[in-house]
Amino acid sequence: MSGFKSPSFADRQKAAQDARKNILAKFKAAPSADDPAVQARIAERTALAAAREEKKAAREAEKLAEKARAAEEAAAEVARIAREKEEAEAARIAMEAEQKAARDARYAARKARKK
Repeated sequence: MSGFKSPSFADRQKAAQDARKNILAKFKAAPSADDPAVQARIAERTALAAAREEKKAAREAEKLAEKARAAEEAAAEVARIAREKEEAEAARIAMEAEQKAARDARYAARKARKK
């Protein structure tokens, strides 16, 4: 078994030249932009991008609708709470008025008994 023989400068230069030739051949063999297969791939990518944008727009519209619905529900809840507070305040005022009327009636009855 022989040891590792490092490639010489000429070998490395030849390998680099062969690699450049292979890359150039691969580039020349690639289909041009006018090729129907390339056009089909471009059209497919464009269609996918358009569909993706359409889905994104639909999601954004749904999010906006959900936010509007949530804001409407919050406004309705605030209105309900305000209405309940007003009703509670009205009931409290009515109860205080009834209590005052009862107290005034008792006071008047007591004054009438003293006379």
